[in-house]
Amino acid sequence: MSSVPETPAFSLDPGPGLREMQDWVHGFAANVIRPAAAEWDEREETPWPILEEAAKIGLYSLEFFGEQWLGPTGLGIPMAFEELFWGDAGIALSLTGSSLAAVALSSNGTNEQMGEWLPQMFGGPGDIKLAAFCSSEPDAGSDVAAIRTRATYDEAAGEWVLNGTKTWATNGGIADVHVVVASVDPALGSRGQASFIVPPGTKGLSQGQKFRKHGIRASHTAEVVLDGVRVPGRCLLGGKDRLDQRLARVREGGSAGEQAAMKTFERSRPSVAAMAVGIGRAAVEYAAEYARHRVQFGRPIGQNQAIAFMLADMQAAVDAARLLTWRAAWMARNGVPFDHAEGSMCKLVAAETAVRVTDQAMQILGGNGYTREFPVERWHRDAKIFTIFEGTSEIQRMIIGRAVTGLDVR
Repeated sequence: MSSVPETPAFSLDPGPGLREMQDWVHGFAANVIRPAAAEWDEREETPWPILEEAAKIGLYSLEFFGEQWLGPTGLGIPMAFEELFWGDAGIALSLTGSSLAAVALSSNGTNEQMGEWLPQMFGGPGDIKLAAFCSSEPDAGSDVAAIRTRATYDEAAGEWVLNGTKTWATNGGIADVHVVVASVDPALGSRGQASFIVPPGTKGLSQGQKFRKHGIRASHTAEVVLDGVRVPGRCLLGGKDRLDQRLARVREGGSAGEQAAMKTFERSRPSVAAMAVGIGRAAVEYAAEYARHRVQFGRPIGQNQAIAFMLADMQAAVDAARLLTWRAAWMARNGVPFDHAEGSMCKLVAAETAVRVTDQAMQILGGNGYTREFPVERWHRDAKIFTIFEGTSEIQRMIIGRAVTGLDVR
């Protein structure tokens, strides 16, 4: 009689291995990322030297991300991302931006596709590679079903032809490997979409507008233009046979399974939440230290209940967001269904917590908090994007609302 493997118990003790990894990443964030944060925020450029330093020690590598992603607790990526974003969100997003494309590939691709393309998304020391996940479009952000980028199959050549424009793509246009979500059958909406690998140097792919952003300025964000881009048939994630079977099932009224872009976002939400937790934690720590040493009216401002109570709420909120994030990450890794939209829940709470506590940190610092001489104004700018990208707060509430009510909330 065969036994069914038990789901590992959830634990708040990640163990010595992950604690050691956390300390190692924190050291890089404290000694390399944070001292360079203001410079690269002003330059609004990809911090290639820091990527190189991270690659030299194995931090920017497929091996590191793969090891953390596949760990049985599911906590490796959240713990690492929290430390990196504690250092600086813009630089950290340059270091982690390729991982979203890697998640898209891992979620939708075959073993052969993963073996071929994952290494090309990271490269190594002296040969840094980047990847970009391209889903959003000028008229299709939260409304994924509105994607217009079209993929048509050239039977004679055995190639897919992609045409359209993507926007808000991290590493868009400068990446070596692009993962593009496109519509194969527009009549089916989101159920007629698939994801495609666009290999390095493919003709017809170009960078459009590069965006000048409110925050996360050290991360490259741009449009990606696809003009008659031809990719081999093997670049369809999951393969054509699986796509044809899925489309036939949908046309007959059956289920399509998980949609390509949404499948990627659902897997990535706990890691995105961890990024927001890192920013929020940085703000709380900095504001608390400031309150201990800033003297007004003959005593540290932290002795005033108005400040101490604010810090108490800030610390509690960040810790609560982390706990929600760890729970969702563990569930995702161990195949526990998000019956109550736990992925959306952690992302919503962490994002809104980061915005709120960075605002409160600025308030505690007063006029100093509003200047670029202190980092909290940058953290406040960086935090806001987390209520917008990877699913807005409104979309997260809609998903949670559907789970809570069992109704088709719109």
